[in-house]
Amino acid sequence: MTDPVTTDSGIPVKKIYEKKDIPPNWTRSLGKPGQFPYTRGVYDGMYRDRLWTMRQYTGFGSAKETNRRFKYLISHGETGLSTAFDLPTQLGLDSDHPRAAGEVGRVGVAISSVHDMRRLFEGIDLGSVSTSMTINATAPILLSLYIAVGMEQGIPQNKLKGTTQNDILKEYIARNTYIYPPEASLKLSVDLIEYCAHKMPRWHPISVSGYHIRESGANAVQELGFCFANAIEYVKVALERGLKIDQFAPQLSFFFACRNDFLEEIAKFRASRRIWARIMKDRFKAQDPESCKLRFHTQTSGETLTAQQPDNNIVRVAIQALAGVLGGTQSLHTNSRDEALSLPTEESVQIALRTQQIIAHESGVTKTADPLAGSYYLESLTRNLEADATRLLEKVEDLGGARKAIESGFVHREIQESAYRFQKSVDEGRTIIVGVNKFTEGSSGPKIQRIDPKLERNQVRQLRKMKASRNTGQVKNALGRLSSSAKHHNNLVGDILSAVNSGCTVGEISDVLRDAFGEYRVRIDV
Repeated sequence: MTDPVTTDSGIPVKKIYEKKDIPPNWTRSLGKPGQFPYTRGVYDGMYRDRLWTMRQYTGFGSAKETNRRFKYLISHGETGLSTAFDLPTQLGLDSDHPRAAGEVGRVGVAISSVHDMRRLFEGIDLGSVSTSMTINATAPILLSLYIAVGMEQGIPQNKLKGTTQNDILKEYIARNTYIYPPEASLKLSVDLIEYCAHKMPRWHPISVSGYHIRESGANAVQELGFCFANAIEYVKVALERGLKIDQFAPQLSFFFACRNDFLEEIAKFRASRRIWARIMKDRFKAQDPESCKLRFHTQTSGETLTAQQPDNNIVRVAIQALAGVLGGTQSLHTNSRDEALSLPTEESVQIALRTQQIIAHESGVTKTADPLAGSYYLESLTRNLEADATRLLEKVEDLGGARKAIESGFVHREIQESAYRFQKSVDEGRTIIVGVNKFTEGSSGPKIQRIDPKLERNQVRQLRKMKASRNTGQVKNALGRLSSSAKHHNNLVGDILSAVNSGCTVGEISDVLRDAFGEYRVRIDV
């Protein structure tokens, strides 16, 4: 007996789909693009009226080096910036901290102060560009640095456009770049949501991430279920602050992965809009249609890229990017062919960007909204993904919500089991990965991007020079005010902004918060 045919998420797939597989009530519930529940897209014209934002996730070495790459990408047609930060910056450590040694500028750009942020965006008009920042534990600090540079350029914060990831709950699930205990971390995330609701209407203060959950081994159903469970947690805490749902919900955004099961991924994006629209309308009683529209960024799956035969990754990325577009994404990053080996070279980044541009201008898929609607198989997949993800979300709610489901180990166990099943399928040859477990052959790899060790030494030298030349009295006073506010449970973003304007560094501000909240360490039972 042969194994049953399923999607990557285990949804059974019939040999053929017919009209009878789509119930009449499903067809009636689809609506038109731009209409609730937004199955077919959040805007009526979709890409016929305006293309998605084309971003390339960029950051390495020094601010100066990354600035050069930003300008290179803009000159080649990139329409939005996406910033990667190094591990010390993500963990609230200055570049001259002993624990930062060897990691400065390695997996992203090193940012310790407003001087670094100024160099990062030198010659780039922050009033006209949209900037995404993949930063979580230190998100309020990095956004404050960005605001400070915008103000130096004469751009008020209410005119700045972009996104901070700021999704700390998924850090405890998938990435582990947290600093503080979960309750304090959640408070800081919602501080940013509250601050932007009042002062930065064009900024998305959070991008709730299914991407990293998926990359850690989850399937498509788990990606949606756990992502929306986290989103509900943020909404609940924001409401407890006294915010009204329609006051902040239109600024919430999401971030999803796109893997290789082409039609399942398209269906996943369509299902995600339906789930979020109903959560907003039915559970949280949102009145503003903008609150019910799920806006999301898509990144092609870095985890699916292979070090073997890396040029094959160009094809994988093209398929994944096309699925993201057909699924209705608002923003897209295409991975580069060499990212299983190193940070991408300029040549590889250009190919990745050209992939988006070819889809946009040559494929024809942008001529009409939701061009695959009505496909018996696609609508069946959308329906099944919505139902399965909703059931998982309800299970998390029965456990007490996202925080308790994470703390109990439920989320980790579910993802680990999914990852194990997938890897077992690869090892046994039931899932084929071209160039890895079939059609293998020797191949020479592409040129690898390498980080010059001098960049770290220069970064540390510049930082120490800055610390020696600033007004130490102003620094001490600003950090003192922040410390007092943290102990009184105030919204901290305003004090953090004052601190960066007074010359305080990412590490110094993070240390004040460490003193106030403590550091989180996972307990390992032996």
